[in-house]
Amino acid sequence: MINYFEAILLGLLQGFAELFPISSLGHTVLIPAVLHWPLDRGTDAFLSFLVLTHLATALVLIGFFWRDWLKIILGVLRSLRDREIRQEDTYAKIGWLLVVSTIPAGIIGFLFQDALQTLFGTAQVVAVALILNGAVLYAVEALRKRVEEGAQDDRRLAALTWGQAVLIGIAQCFALIPGFSRTGLSMTGGLVSGLNDENAARYAFLLATPIIFAAAVLKVPDIFAQGGAGVGEAFAGAIAAAVSAFFSVRFLVRYFQTKSLKPFAIYCAVAGVLALIIVSI
Repeated sequence: MINYFEAILLGLLQGFAELFPISSLGHTVLIPAVLHWPLDRGTDAFLSFLVLTHLATALVLIGFFWRDWLKIILGVLRSLRDREIRQEDTYAKIGWLLVVSTIPAGIIGFLFQDALQTLFGTAQVVAVALILNGAVLYAVEALRKRVEEGAQDDRRLAALTWGQAVLIGIAQCFALIPGFSRTGLSMTGGLVSGLNDENAARYAFLLATPIIFAAAVLKVPDIFAQGGAGVGEAFAGAIAAAVSAFFSVRFLVRYFQTKSLKPFAIYCAVAGVLALIIVSI
């Protein structure tokens, strides 16, 4: 079972790494492996612990973007009432784009959850995935066509096509493999679709909420399946994740106004190589 120190450390790490494009799942698998913690990372209990820390991060995102979510929910309700998405209704379109982008990962995660869970116990595979994550982030930033940077523009998000929303959703699917970053891959899908870094990050942060809540519905109840053992540690980790997520999102919203994914790409490649060497010794 995870202890309080390990839970809080992994919670702080998850809240930080979930929003930074460096793979929170990858780090929460690799850190125990590198430090030789006696944790069975392939169990339902450990996966449920991770999902609870992700849920805490999602709640922080809702609090940070609550005005946007209120507009989006009202927009979706308007579209249901009118039985159409009006061209001028920016937030109704964004809401349905988010639904479309969520569907691929939801289907893949549900169908292959057992196979994906086995990867949590394979540190070498996760390290390689982290290296590949860095390569993808760097390649997309280096090769994509630059668009004009500027203030966030919800109309630009609403101008995404349904096909581009599917593309972003498919990119997000790879983050079900520990080592690939959900934020990073969602952003790369947005960048390829013509968004700038700031708008791609904004879409990625909004997209995080529904998929995390879906996972929480499936896995968080498993925390209570052990007769209460580990519940306190799990909630301590969740609180730690919420704290680090709050400061992370504040920083990243400003960072992506002018900066790119390249520094994170380099970090992922270096960290992945070092972790692969250590866990293979």
